[in-house]
Amino acid sequence: MLKDIIAKDLTVIFCGINPGLKSAKDGHHFSGRSNRFWKVMHQAGFTPYQIEAEEDTSILDFGYGLTTAVARATSRADELSKDEFDDSLELFKTKMTHFQPKYIVFLGKAAYQAFSKKKQIEWGSQSEDFCAARVWVLPNTSGLNRGFTLDALVESYSGFYQEIQNNKI
Repeated sequence: MLKDIIAKDLTVIFCGINPGLKSAKDGHHFSGRSNRFWKVMHQAGFTPYQIEAEEDTSILDFGYGLTTAVARATSRADELSKDEFDDSLELFKTKMTHFQPKYIVFLGKAAYQAFSKKKQIEWGSQSEDFCAARVWVLPNTSGLNRGFTLDALVESYSGFYQEIQNNKI
């Protein structure tokens, strides 16, 4: 099982759909060779250098945390069932209420669709809060997500980074 990297009152908690098999085995978030999360975070301005997956806990130093919507590791997120998302919702809400991030960023639409019960989700800022946090939905950085180039991911994440810079609380 992949442990959350989380603390109270973070600026952002990034929420992946679920751990990949390699990340779960390694015990580090986004450790799959093809996952672009750490590269995107650096290129979008969140971190002054590219964090290596083995040093994932250092993301806390920048006011960010990491969690997943569903704890079960799979090779592909589409292997998860609706019931697994439903069963994870209350624990996720409890965690977000306890840790009180300013923003929750769902990486990919699947988890937020399941948790919000909405059929259609747009990328970017969402109109309603979730557990008193502002919500954004950004593209998943998985190498399996071929719909977004590295440049497109960096552009999406940069837009969110500018949002939090403009709204420093």
